[in-house]
Amino acid sequence: MATNIWWIRRDVRLFDNPALHAALAKGEAIIPVFIWDEALLASSYMCARRTAFLAEGLRLLDEALRQRGSQLLVLHGRPLPLLRQLLAETGATAVYAQRDVSPYSKKRDKQIAAELPLILTDGVAIRPTDAVYKDDGKPYTVFTPYKKRWLSLVLPRTADLLPIPERIPTPKLSQSSSLPSSNLASPLFPAGEAAGRARLHAFADGDGLRHYAALRNNMDVDGTASLSPYLRLGMVSAREAAVLALQAIGRAKGQEERDGPETWLSELIWREFYLQILDQFPHVRGGSFRPEYDQIAWRNDPDEFAAWCAGQTGYPIVDAAMRQLNETGWMHNRARMVVASFLVKDLLIDWRWGERYFMQQLLDGDPANNNGGWQWTTGTGTDAAPYFRIFNPASQAQKFAPDGRYTRRWVPELAAVPAKYLAEPWTMPLLVQHGVQCVIGRDYPAPLVDRAVTREQTLAAYKAVSSK
Repeated sequence: MATNIWWIRRDVRLFDNPALHAALAKGEAIIPVFIWDEALLASSYMCARRTAFLAEGLRLLDEALRQRGSQLLVLHGRPLPLLRQLLAETGATAVYAQRDVSPYSKKRDKQIAAELPLILTDGVAIRPTDAVYKDDGKPYTVFTPYKKRWLSLVLPRTADLLPIPERIPTPKLSQSSSLPSSNLASPLFPAGEAAGRARLHAFADGDGLRHYAALRNNMDVDGTASLSPYLRLGMVSAREAAVLALQAIGRAKGQEERDGPETWLSELIWREFYLQILDQFPHVRGGSFRPEYDQIAWRNDPDEFAAWCAGQTGYPIVDAAMRQLNETGWMHNRARMVVASFLVKDLLIDWRWGERYFMQQLLDGDPANNNGGWQWTTGTGTDAAPYFRIFNPASQAQKFAPDGRYTRRWVPELAAVPAKYLAEPWTMPLLVQHGVQCVIGRDYPAPLVDRAVTREQTLAAYKAVSSK
């Protein structure tokens, strides 16, 4: 009986899984295996919450496999020797896995493919990262033309989605390694394919998608799909999400009803764009897409960085967002832009410090999206915001969290501060500060920096390298 190995990486699901279906199509049985890669576990980008989320997702995947005559084999160590040994012990014909685009993943897979029968399928991205190119065969580096070309190609359909196999024959396996504890699992994001797909369909079929365009930037309402942790680890198929967005666009009666699904589809295409950028320009993993910005004279004050990490900058919307991240492992995308701009353009701290901290904290920490988002905001990447665009934390709070609930929720020291002072509490008269028991510099930090001064420092630092 021909047997194949299904090597699970960031595709912790059974529905619409190309690697799983390819392995089944070429053999009578498969061995589902997940390897805790010791190199990744030792990385400075590891996140305990994300590991726990993954571990719980794997436990639930194992339950689903057992219902179909299979089970999950969990191994720990270096993938190449473990897969070599597994092939020898089982007599398996080949190893099937979904292609990934990070520099580490590509190097690892190249080394394994040189020795073992490794067959890579698509599935992490909706389209292969080399499928959306310019007419001259070069990759896009600006999002809007990339999106136009992406939409001009054959669009994913319901018929493209691969069903969950009814049976997954698996030979008797040796003892698996145990999964790490999942006691850090987030109550906001129950792990697993079932929870992810339930959230996906509830959003796509309900008011969430209809109002997405209008509400997605508001930090004080639940206006996003909140699917990023599931997409990050493949508990939800990005292709299924795109199909649901396209179906909603097709059902819409007029532009007002199309706005939500069209905007959401655009966000899914942004994810595709950043995957392509990481694949085609791997230097972004360690430096700026535009290398001249690697020469910026950063201040890199460690105490200011620590204050930013802890949500103690004295700028309420920044502190609220960072405390939300530290407590929950998630942050609204608008808030991510605000805190990134503050770190880089107000504190003049290297964006890579913030990128790494996000990866250490975010449940949805993804090398491509996280890197792309940081470089966009800080003006060093593709399609980036101009370097002279510096977010004003106070005006961002007033525009995207106007009722103050978000700030008061995460910065309780400001709970009694009058609304007119909430975005800039240092402007409160001292008598008012005492009256609401929030004395600036005692109960809540004074502003970490004077933004009027740091703005000029930042503009000078960026201009010095951009004009070379």
